[in-house]
Amino acid sequence: MQREQKRKDRVMGEVFERKIVVVTGASAGVGRAIVRAFAARGAHVGLIARGIDGLEAARHEVESMGGRALVLPLDVADAKAVDDAAERVERELGPIDIWVNDAMVSVFAPIVDTTPAEFKRVTEVTYLGYVHGTLAALRRMRPRNRGTIIQIGSALAYRSIPLQAAYCAAKHAVKGFSESLRTELLHDASKVRVTQVHLPAVNTPQFTWSRAKLPHEPQPVPPTFQPEVVADAVLYAATHDRREIWVGAPTALAIVAEKVAPDVADHYLASHGYESQQTKRPLDPHRPDNLFEPVPGDHGAHGPFDDLAKDRSTEWWAAKHRYALLTGALGLIMLVSGLRRWARAGGW
Repeated sequence: MQREQKRKDRVMGEVFERKIVVVTGASAGVGRAIVRAFAARGAHVGLIARGIDGLEAARHEVESMGGRALVLPLDVADAKAVDDAAERVERELGPIDIWVNDAMVSVFAPIVDTTPAEFKRVTEVTYLGYVHGTLAALRRMRPRNRGTIIQIGSALAYRSIPLQAAYCAAKHAVKGFSESLRTELLHDASKVRVTQVHLPAVNTPQFTWSRAKLPHEPQPVPPTFQPEVVADAVLYAATHDRREIWVGAPTALAIVAEKVAPDVADHYLASHGYESQQTKRPLDPHRPDNLFEPVPGDHGAHGPFDDLAKDRSTEWWAAKHRYALLTGALGLIMLVSGLRRWARAGGW
C-alpha cells in the first residue's frame, strides 16, 4: 500500500513539476493546504490573498519545497488588481497552467441581522472574486487553448442552510456562473477546462475570524474534514476532466437530499441548523473579523477543530477510484456468474 502511494506521489510530482499555479485565498485554510499540495509536487505558485503575514509564510513553505512563489497581496473584489496580478505571474513565473479560485468571506448571522453592506461585501469577495479570477485566467488561457480553472465550491451551493445566507447565495452564484462558462467553452471547442470541487464542512480558521452575530462561537457542521482532504481533491481535479467533484459523504448527502426531498431538508435544518453551527462557548463580541480587513498573523491551514476533523474520506476515495471499483465489481459479478454456470453444468 505504501509503495503504491509513493509511486502515485512520484507520478503526480512529475505531472505538476514546474507548472504555474495561481491560488486565491492562499494565505490560510483550504487555500493554504492547496498551495502546500501543489508545492510539494514541484509547482511554482502565485499566492493571492489580503493577509501579508500568511502570504509570506506560504511563500516560505513553497520555497522550502524547492518551488518558486510570488506574493500578491490584494483584494479579489478588485478586478483590476486581480488581472494585474495574473499579468505579473506570467511575467515573473511563466504562463499560468492552473488557476484555483478559493478566496472567501462569510457572515454567521440570521438574515434580519445581516446588513446590506455585509451582503454586498460577501458577494463581492465570495462570488465576484471568482468571476474576476476566472476572467483573468481566461484572458491568458484562451489564446493558448489550454489551462484549467478550479472553482472551490460547497455543498451549500446546492443546499442552503440558516445563518449563512450571504455565503450560500454567493456559492449558488459561483455554481451558476461556472455552468454557463462550461457551456461556452464547449461551444467554442476550447481545451480550457473548468471544474467545481464542492466541499463539506472543513476545519479552517474561517470559524475564528468570520463576522458572527450569534450567541455562541461558530463551528463547522459535523462531520468535519481536514483541509488536506480538499487539497487532494483539487490535485485530482487538475489532472482529470471531471465536471464536478463532491468531497465527502456529507456533501453527497446534502446534494442528493436537496434534489429528492427539499422540504424534508428545510424542516430538518430549521430544527437543527442553528445548534449544529455553534459551539458551547459564548461569542466574544469584540473578536476581530476579516470581512473588510485581514486579521493580522499567520493562521495556517487548520482551524481549532483538529480533535473533531477527519483526515480522510471514504466517499472521496471511492469516487476517485470509481472506475477501478466498477471494473472490479463487474469482474466479480462475471466470476460468480461463471462459477454458477459451471456448477450447474456438473462442477467438480
